Amino acid sequence: MPKMKSHRGAAKRFKVTKSGKVKRAKAYRSHILTKKSQKRKRNLRKIGYLEGADAANVKKILPY
Repeated sequence: MPKMKSHRGAAKRFKVTKSGKVKRAKAYRSHILTKKSQKRKRNLRKIGYLEGADAANVKKILPY
C-alpha cells in the first residue's frame, strides 16, 4: 500500500499540537487594515483553535 499523502492546502494552514488540538490563524488580517481598530488587529494576531467536527475533519487529512 502506498503512503497516505497529507492535504497540502491544509498542511499550510493548520498544525496539530502535541495535545491534539488543531491550531489555526485568524481570518480578516490580510488587507483593508486601515479601517480596523488597533485592538481588533492585535486580537487577530492571536492563535485560534478548531473545535469539534472541524478539528476532526482536518486531522483526517493531516496524517501526523
